[in-house]
Amino acid sequence: MAIQYHKLFDLLRRRGMKKGELMELANLSWPTMSKLSKGQSVNSDVQDRICAALNCQPGDIMEYVPDEGAKERTERP
Repeated sequence: MAIQYHKLFDLLRRRGMKKGELMELANLSWPTMSKLSKGQSVNSDVQDRICAALNCQPGDIMEYVPDEGAKERTERP
């Protein structure tokens, strides 16, 4: 899993927002919210709508965390 959305859910907690509120503000479906919760891929349109709804930057809602396989591939000579 490379992209994780822990930052998004931390931001919601700090702002006292529920997932349902974000879904309404950013026009997200339950399946999309489920994907975000599981760290699955969502398209950039979803990320754009979340950032617009929360008035934040992409780095505020997600981060790249390389998996072990990716680390090993980049460390090879």
